Amino acid sequence: MATADANAVVPSSQPSNPKPRPIVRIGTFLISHSALFSLICCAAGILALFLLPVLAKNTYVSENALMPGSANPMFSNHDTMEANRLVKDIMDLKLSSGIAGIEISNLLGKYMTERDADVYHHNFHVQKNQFHLGNFFSDSSYSWHMKENRSCAQYGINTVAIIRAPRGDGKEAIVLVSPYNSTNIRQSDALSLGLSYSIFSLLSRVNWLAKDIIWLAADSQYGEYASVAAWLKDYHNPSFLDSDKSDDCTCPESNALLGRKDSQILQVVDGKEETKDTLSIYAEASNGQMPNLDLINIVNYLAVHRQGLHVKVAKLYSVLNAAWLRTVGQIFEFIGKTAKIVNPQWGFGISAADYVEGTATLASSIYYQALGIPTGSHGAFRDYQIDAITLEMSPRFSLYNEVRRSDFLLRGGRLLEGVIRSVNNLLEKFHQSFFLYLLSAPSKFVSVGIYMIAFMLLIIPLPMVAASLYSGPNKRESSARTNNENPDPAAAIVTSSGSKSWKWLHAAKVVFVVHLWAGLVSLIPYLVNQLPERTPTACMLVWVLLSFVSLIILYWIAGSPYSYKISHQSPNMEWAILKAVMISVASIGLGLMSIINYATAQIGAIFMVPMCLLVHPLKHAGNAGKLRVLSLTTSNMVLAVIGFPPAALLLVKGWLEGFDGVSLGDFWIWAETLWTWNSATYLYLVLIHLPCWVLCMHILLHP
Repeated sequence: MATADANAVVPSSQPSNPKPRPIVRIGTFLISHSALFSLICCAAGILALFLLPVLAKNTYVSENALMPGSANPMFSNHDTMEANRLVKDIMDLKLSSGIAGIEISNLLGKYMTERDADVYHHNFHVQKNQFHLGNFFSDSSYSWHMKENRSCAQYGINTVAIIRAPRGDGKEAIVLVSPYNSTNIRQSDALSLGLSYSIFSLLSRVNWLAKDIIWLAADSQYGEYASVAAWLKDYHNPSFLDSDKSDDCTCPESNALLGRKDSQILQVVDGKEETKDTLSIYAEASNGQMPNLDLINIVNYLAVHRQGLHVKVAKLYSVLNAAWLRTVGQIFEFIGKTAKIVNPQWGFGISAADYVEGTATLASSIYYQALGIPTGSHGAFRDYQIDAITLEMSPRFSLYNEVRRSDFLLRGGRLLEGVIRSVNNLLEKFHQSFFLYLLSAPSKFVSVGIYMIAFMLLIIPLPMVAASLYSGPNKRESSARTNNENPDPAAAIVTSSGSKSWKWLHAAKVVFVVHLWAGLVSLIPYLVNQLPERTPTACMLVWVLLSFVSLIILYWIAGSPYSYKISHQSPNMEWAILKAVMISVASIGLGLMSIINYATAQIGAIFMVPMCLLVHPLKHAGNAGKLRVLSLTTSNMVLAVIGFPPAALLLVKGWLEGFDGVSLGDFWIWAETLWTWNSATYLYLVLIHLPCWVLCMHILLHP
């Protein structure tokens, strides 16, 4: 009995370790196999991008209140006669006076007054922005102001007419914009004004309007966007001139403006030779903003199913003619046919031609959203959270053919009437359909829930690899210290943790200094713009020189990234921790950019993720086999070239347009365009992509 009791109470010499939870074991497994995990995720992310045209859905009208095409059109041949009358008067005015200028504004005001509309003239002067710290983060991309020492000939004059809705409360409006160049008016401009006037004339007689109608005849001698943006700024922030100061200017009317919110539809006519009457839709606004998809849906539905127009959206023709893309399309077509044989209910199939067309359209949508520059004057409305699009109608005949022109005006007028009727039915702002989407055709789209999968697959490896790099050298160092220096495990853990913390702080300091330098680089163009008689190439060289000098000065103040004493027991730990911190910051930057502009983040991830994952010290690669040395060196050098923003731009431009016309100043011109339009892509390139590239170069040359 005593022996049994003695055996029963013998305590265990070591406490039992609790079994880790499944999620912890999965995380540990992924971190320990980060290389394989990264390869699978990156391949899946690229494949998901190529699958987007296949996964595109047909568009549909989400808001039931729109009811496109539910009413019979009222626009008739009488309205086309009104349009032709204005077109004739405008062209006669041009022939009689050579440069019409202010006479066109007066003529439009006369026609508008005949419809009992409230008419005024909006005078503005535009100056293109130079790089400045204050206005770079402002809402508008142009500055406009009134000065007493300017004559009316130096101003643009917008002519504005307002119809008060008989069933409205004056708080909402639909805006119809017709840009025209007052200094060189063309037949297409006159036709645009004539069509807009005919629909405006019709709306002045109807009794079903629930929203006011504003017709803005925008003087586009300074650009279509500038005239609309100037009017919108004064519309939302009215300014009234002093009567004493305004007496010096004999412009037709003053700047009397209203101050209420509105909804907008934008219409532009441009005469071209086409095989059929065509309607082109432009929707991209600044920084990847898009109008509510329902607005595009009702235009596409009415144009195709009611007026028989061929609807187009922009395509990248360099992608459209690529032979390799046609091969990819044939592969997906074969897979779709095979899947349909296995299960007829699977709707995976897509023809090779449709795949190529969808990819070219999708690439154009991503490109223009990533560029962050509006594709038309509708972008000025989107800056005020007003849904707007640009419509460009191209007839298949000459605009001077009066017989065919009347039929074209009839179809265009009925299209605009139908769109205005639908928007007039809304009781609230557009909200039912998507605001985040990519177009693969006028009637097909890819929603945010689909295209974000490709982006997430590309950036998911970054935190995994960062954790693997951070934990790998530390485990080896802890093991070395335990076996060689300190037999006490507790003391070994304390020593290793302290060393690890200091190394992490040094890597964080290096990353912080480089990002601080990037912030200075983003502001250098303000100094460069002060130089007299500057050329794009000279500006680019000065920008590069000042950036390099500022980096040297920061290193002299804060210390070189290679100044930390390297441990002989863990020579790989320093660059591995630096790479881990760099990858962590890059993943955060890409994630934040995806919230601001998905397209910019997606294109940036395609370049940044391989560069971050594959970068490796060239000196350390010499210890491996010859094949691994060759592959690592080649991949790192290629990524170092294409990962540098100026080099990437010049290579892409040379590939698309030929290398004969490529110069170093092209990147300065491109960057100047980005900051003129306050594009967030400029911030991404300088504050996220450039410091990541510099840190990769540090790791590549690490001793």
